Amino acid sequence: MTTRAAIGDTLAATAGDHLRRILLTGGAVVSMDPEIGDLETGDVLIEGSKIIAVGEDLRAQGAADGAIVIDTSSAVVCPGFVDTHRHAWETQLRRLMPDVNDLGEYVMSTLSGIAPLYEPADIYTGTKLAALTALDSGVTCMLDFSHNSRTGEHSDAAIEALAATRIRGVHASMGPHFGPWERQWPADLKRLREQYFSSDDQLLTLRMAALATDEVAGPDLAYGPELAQVAHELNLNVSIDAVFGHASSQAIVDWQRIGILDDRMTLIHCTGLSEDAWTALGAAGVTVSLAPSSDAQIGLESAIPAVDESLRAGIRPGLSVDVEVALASDMFTQMRTLLSIQRMLAVNSVYGTTATPNRISTRDVLDFATLQGARSNGLDSVTGSLTPGKQADLLIIAANDVNNMPLNDAIGTIVLGAEPHNVEAVFVAGQAVKWDRALVGVDVTALSKEVTASRDRILAAQCTKVGASLPVSGHGSDQ
Repeated sequence: MTTRAAIGDTLAATAGDHLRRILLTGGAVVSMDPEIGDLETGDVLIEGSKIIAVGEDLRAQGAADGAIVIDTSSAVVCPGFVDTHRHAWETQLRRLMPDVNDLGEYVMSTLSGIAPLYEPADIYTGTKLAALTALDSGVTCMLDFSHNSRTGEHSDAAIEALAATRIRGVHASMGPHFGPWERQWPADLKRLREQYFSSDDQLLTLRMAALATDEVAGPDLAYGPELAQVAHELNLNVSIDAVFGHASSQAIVDWQRIGILDDRMTLIHCTGLSEDAWTALGAAGVTVSLAPSSDAQIGLESAIPAVDESLRAGIRPGLSVDVEVALASDMFTQMRTLLSIQRMLAVNSVYGTTATPNRISTRDVLDFATLQGARSNGLDSVTGSLTPGKQADLLIIAANDVNNMPLNDAIGTIVLGAEPHNVEAVFVAGQAVKWDRALVGVDVTALSKEVTASRDRILAAQCTKVGASLPVSGHGSDQ
């Protein structure tokens, strides 16, 4: 039997072969493609960067001939997760403020106090760490809502970090909330597009990022006719953050009235919105990015992820991690958080009556974390399901680990049982970026030194700025 190490060596040696075939065979297959469905025992055939077949016994059709054969009989094969909104530059400060009490506390500490201290090298380090962490936990596509673009060099660093990790990355560019910056955004989007995104056939894509209103950072970053015109001229989709409450509800209605609310927009959070706003969103065909742990743990507006409102409007949302300074890094947490909150509220709403609660399912949240996330990122024709013709962005999740055995229900195992350590392998565009439970080509020791040095430099600069002493390493919660 060919060992995992030997297969890993073969995958590395043949990485440049655009006609290379890989057959994943014998395991449970969760395709998230409604026409293919789920296979209790199935195969997935990859050629180059694409999936070319999914079926019950592709070996019988000669699929193993000339292919690298990977036995998945003790595993589940499924699409890679898709994160629709993560502020990647902050990642070397992860869990610095684990008990943040509200949005204002986060904004003043991180966006006002720390963000202005970031140099381009820090942006690179934080973004690289976020992307590698995403890949390690099974996120094959991540939208980096990069809202610390103080100079063109800061933007360059964020994009180059995504490219270095080989993730399917979406760079959503926005100027910073506070502090000095070159005011090169949004004009610099044209340069970024020409320099880094000239081809549609690549791992990285570009979006505009903006805020819903001028409440936090003033009018320059708030979406409106001027930014809509820039996005239109550059043919860019737009991700809009901080969509909360009455002011955002009014903004949405205003966007609809003046004709700038459309299906190329993704709105993030969407907590506490009015019925009129949801009606407008549904009619416009926008996509929605929910941040379940962020909304609930930080307490954003109503603190309840807007899954029921989104579904009533006819929108199946994507999911996101948001800020690692206070939250978990993985999509398993987001799925479970949303599932638990929605089902708790559904049952509670009819408690003491004979009504039947309207509960979402494990399949729903997996759909949100894969295909709907890809749709929110404008990439559902490329990724998000195991569909022939799509890019081979997929996971092999160990089903025989002690926390998953025995495999009784594949989707239940992914959503309720699995953890990042169960992700045996991750493929992006047919290339193994994680194999045998380790990131491929990543020197974790060197990464740790780079991350720690960046963190220490930033916190030292902050302490100099405020005249305080540097916190003991690993204990920055007094921030």
